[in-house]
Amino acid sequence: MTTATTELLTVSDVMTRLKVGRSKVYDLIRTHRLASIKIDGARRIPADAVRDFIQHQLEEAA
Repeated sequence: MTTATTELLTVSDVMTRLKVGRSKVYDLIRTHRLASIKIDGARRIPADAVRDFIQHQLEEAA
């Protein structure tokens, strides 16, 4: 059995990391540019998804 731990971030955590507002984070989720899951009504974003989003943005800017 393999154990994989994925850090899950809150919307507030993502706001801080990306330096954007709450509505922008939800817009990125709504447009499927940022992956997320719901746990009992609470939105959580994998830290890997944030890193992937930043990487993608950097590649587009290059």
